[in-house]
Amino acid sequence: MDNKTDFRIYAKTIRKELDMESISEKLCQKIRLCTEYKKAMNVMIFYPLKHEVNLLNLLSDKKKFYLPRINGNKLDVCSYELGDKLSISAFKTREPLTSKVSSDLLDLILLPALAVDKYNYRLGYGKGYFDRFLAKNSATTIVPIPKELVFEKLPFETHDKKVDIVITQ
Repeated sequence: MDNKTDFRIYAKTIRKELDMESISEKLCQKIRLCTEYKKAMNVMIFYPLKHEVNLLNLLSDKKKFYLPRINGNKLDVCSYELGDKLSISAFKTREPLTSKVSSDLLDLILLPALAVDKYNYRLGYGKGYFDRFLAKNSATTIVPIPKELVFEKLPFETHDKKVDIVITQ
């Protein structure tokens, strides 16, 4: 495989075969042990898609949590607590209805990914929202992902942003 499209298809195929509930539990446990998470007070997570890592268990921790919301070509950061109402975006993701806040207050960003490589490049869904968002943000970034979706090397482009930390189960 030498292009992002092939890797995306392959990663989605692998992901469907994994026990994501068990993997998500283990990833939440490992995140809680991470120094960067322990220090962080304002954390952006993502609402999981089907077959995606589910970090909602973290919402019981004593931190302020935020979810991304698509706004045109960019992402807004919106506060989120369990039970807050969500809407469905054009991409079928669940998004908060709360007001947006400045992304500068974020200490930590937990990012979704289809795959990552050993150089900390992540493969997203191909729209570039998170890469554009990360280009303007200095918070620490973590990709929690099943070890089965860590590859030796993924194709990347100049606009692709490396993440700081990759956590596997």
